[in-house]
Parts: sequence; structure tokens; C-alpha cells
Amino acid sequence: MSEQNGVNAYDIGKILSALPHRYPLLLVDKVRSLEIGERIHALKAVSFNEQFFQGHFPGRPIMPGVLQIEALAQSAAILAIETLELAGSGKLVYFMAIEEAKFRNPVEPGCLLDLEVGFVQKRARVCKFWGKASVEGKSTCEVKFTAMIADPPADS
Repeated sequence: MSEQNGVNAYDIGKILSALPHRYPLLLVDKVRSLEIGERIHALKAVSFNEQFFQGHFPGRPIMPGVLQIEALAQSAAILAIETLELAGSGKLVYFMAIEEAKFRNPVEPGCLLDLEVGFVQKRARVCKFWGKASVEGKSTCEVKFTAMIADPPADS
């Protein structure tokens, strides 16, 4: 982990230790800054090699809006885990609600997707967030969502 302007930046190794997600569903490539208890700024490098571009849409590849929200949620999970000091606890962050999702501009291969997320409300088990995805300063997605921090499901 490195320090940039007094905030923490994470490389892919630190992201992999914070999130249970793996390829092809890991949608955060770098954390540019993380302000504990406040906000996170993460990045997703959108490549033409992403599996979803094969079918969404042939001849006009666009990143699905739901995956933009997932990338924001993964960023929020890192923020929550670090803020609530749950790293290494095995706890998972689960979606509970998605509200006010708005899609503004398409996300195409070859871009760098900026992911900004902050707390609206934080409690020990349930947190509310705002999220905004953008490319080169142009908003692509805005959303509010709620997540629950819980133990992973028990093995059956």
C-alpha cells in the first residue's frame, strides 16, 4: 500500500486481499485513494477482452450498466472493510438495495472507468453508499445502494 497526498492507494495485490472476487468478476483494478470512513476512488481498465463484450453488443461493445454498479459496489466493499477494520475477518459485503440508478453515457472498450464511492450512512452491519462512475470526467452511472456486512454462507 502506498501513500498519495495523505490517502491510501492500493495495487491489485492489496485489492485481491480485500475482496473475494476473482476473474472474470473482479471489476476493480486499482484504488487511487481511500479516505477511511469517507470515500474511495478506484479504477477499472475496460478492455475489449472482457467476456461481456462478446454479446453486449456485437458490433457496438458497451459495458453493461449493471456491471458498472457492480464495480462501484466492489469499491464500496473495500471502503467498508477498511473503515470497519474487517480486513482478514472473512466477512463479506452483500448488496441489499439499489436505488436511483441512472445511466448517462456508454462505457466502451479502451477506457479507464473512474469509480467514486462514499458513505451516506455507516453502521456495524448495514451501510448506505452513493456511487458515481465516469470516463474522462463524463458521468456514465450514478447510483445509491445499501450493503450488509455478514459472515459467508455456511457450507452445506
